[in-house]
Amino acid sequence: MNQPKHSRQPGEADRKRAIERGLAFVYRTACDRANFEAYGYDYLCCFHCIASTSKDLNLRRLARKMGQERALRWRREHSQVPATADADAIAYLVFGSYAADKLGIRDPGLKKQLREVAGRFSAEDYLAFNAATEAPPDDVPEECECGTDNPRGRKACRSCRKRLTMMSRYGVWLDALITSYMGERYGVRLGAGFADVIKWLPIMRPYPKYDDGNNPDFWWAIYAVTHVVYTLNDYSSYSLSPDCLPQEYAFLKRNLQYAIRMEDSETMGEFLDTLKSFGLSEDHPLIVKGVTYLLSQQNPDGSWGDSGVEDIYERYHPTWTAIDGLREYRRLGQRLSLPGLNSTGEERPASKQTKAADRKMKSGRASLPTLPANSASRKRRRSSPG
Repeated sequence: MNQPKHSRQPGEADRKRAIERGLAFVYRTACDRANFEAYGYDYLCCFHCIASTSKDLNLRRLARKMGQERALRWRREHSQVPATADADAIAYLVFGSYAADKLGIRDPGLKKQLREVAGRFSAEDYLAFNAATEAPPDDVPEECECGTDNPRGRKACRSCRKRLTMMSRYGVWLDALITSYMGERYGVRLGAGFADVIKWLPIMRPYPKYDDGNNPDFWWAIYAVTHVVYTLNDYSSYSLSPDCLPQEYAFLKRNLQYAIRMEDSETMGEFLDTLKSFGLSEDHPLIVKGVTYLLSQQNPDGSWGDSGVEDIYERYHPTWTAIDGLREYRRLGQRLSLPGLNSTGEERPASKQTKAADRKMKSGRASLPTLPANSASRKRRRSSPG
């Protein structure tokens, strides 16, 4: 078997310095009251992920120290579920509380409240579709320019009457992967189980092509594929065999180059992170190419992305993913993150789409290995780890 030629790695000191500057930027912006009010749950996820999976002991300790300080603040501000909380608010509380728990700052009382109220909302409220019975749809409207959220299937805004843009079905699936997975990890069901969402993997293949950057589905497909990987490897806690997800592995390898063409550091970070989880080494030509690109794109303030945008999400999140692309990982072996993905014991609804997905699963064209019994249980609509 021919092995790819290994490339010269960027300097380790340069990478370490870039990571430290990036993490300092994330923490600095997390300490801003307005930023933390808007995205506190996501900042906590960032610190938790870096603290729990980094190979560098000093980086783990630094991220954990930052995360614990912020988690204490978040806990003080989120000890109760507001009476007016909608499905999105509950999901954000689940995300934040899960990350705070993992950082060692727990609140069993809030978890009990969340378990009691989460069932008031449907799968459609949390995910925009019923994942148990239908594949991710293409008739979910984006938020209107006037700020109005519109119900599924509506083509004109109910407030301003302007024509609505529909979300990519890959964007809908991305949100559902994140939400169902995080709910399952925390122990609060958010509309559907993760198995209900990941089972649509065969239906979402084959993935769209770059098409000179003119296909919006391509961009969303990248993030859907990276989050298939993240949810199956517990956000980089485990490594995966390319044989487990051969089409996703090939898609990532084939399309990393376009992150450079699109001048997109955020996307590059996720390409590198997920490809490394499949076993690509730090001196693999694709990894070297991506790392070199990221090091060339860091802003003077330590961030990545467009330093001129107003929404802080568009600044700290690219920085987080760039850090993930640059850092080395401490994996806990090769396995999938949740048990029973192929054998939940639940009868699936017999819709045409579900039957088609089941046929592909049974034929072996989209099978995932059965998990061991002791397994641990562009701006997106809903942010998340990684």
